Amino acid sequence: MIIVDAHCDTITKIMETGESLHTNKCHIDMERMINAGQYVQFFAAFIDPSFGQAYAMKRAVQIIDRFYEEIDNNTCISLCTNYDEVMKAINAKKVAAILSIEGGDALQGDLAALRMFYKLGVRSVCLTWNYRNEIADGVLDGSSGGGLTPFGKKLIVEMNRLGMIVDVSHISEKGFWDCIELTKKPLIASHSNAKKLCTHARNLTDEQLNAIKDNGGVAGINFYPRFLKDNGSASLNDIVRHIEYICSLVGVNHVGFGSDFDGIESVPEGVNGIQDMGKVLNELVRLNYKSEDIEKIAGLNFLRVIKDTIIS
Repeated sequence: MIIVDAHCDTITKIMETGESLHTNKCHIDMERMINAGQYVQFFAAFIDPSFGQAYAMKRAVQIIDRFYEEIDNNTCISLCTNYDEVMKAINAKKVAAILSIEGGDALQGDLAALRMFYKLGVRSVCLTWNYRNEIADGVLDGSSGGGLTPFGKKLIVEMNRLGMIVDVSHISEKGFWDCIELTKKPLIASHSNAKKLCTHARNLTDEQLNAIKDNGGVAGINFYPRFLKDNGSASLNDIVRHIEYICSLVGVNHVGFGSDFDGIESVPEGVNGIQDMGKVLNELVRLNYKSEDIEKIAGLNFLRVIKDTIIS
């Protein structure tokens, strides 16, 4: 069974801890990814707002540079820039790595920067973090009613042309709807949950989830307890609860995993890292989900978006 995790912050984390990707005390490392079997991991270059406008692009380059160092030092992982490369890595029993940027601040309002990041291997961009940038308002700026800026609208068109995945986790609701209207390709909410079950601003309304379904996209379940349950105390069952809710609302073809491992301050009880992903799948087996549906949730849904979107 192929597992796809659409979001982690592990590269940034090991830059802070001084550890390696191969073996560490983080939520994710190479040894555990290999043990998980056929594994596809999106690695995000997270642009913390503390770096400010002047240094956002520099920070992204630093994180991507560290990512390449780790790739060069591990023969059992491959950077993949399209669907065929993902399948080639899986067939070679390697981890398939996809490079993403979390926080379009890194582009500094310039499409040339997007094209250069594309040439560096970036294939997905989470347009905002929680706050406003040159692309759109973030989810915590929602009260202003701001959506995509003129630059943001040009960006969506250019990402579609290049073959890059538009990621709407963290964007304001108005920005979300602007993306839905503009994009000609499936988009993702790489690490966002159902607002009906947990009212955190980072989660998606039923209307947004239905729009993702109509777009052919996928929402990745975030494992952060604060996004799983309003009281911030969550377990493995709460991950499954969000999966079941989204499946019941929009169908099994539009939900996957976006753990946010190594970018979250705490984890649900019973889920301490990538080594526990199988527990979620086992619970779906216990609930009598069909094997083909579990395979879709585990990874085939995100693989479909990769195949439909990342063209080269």
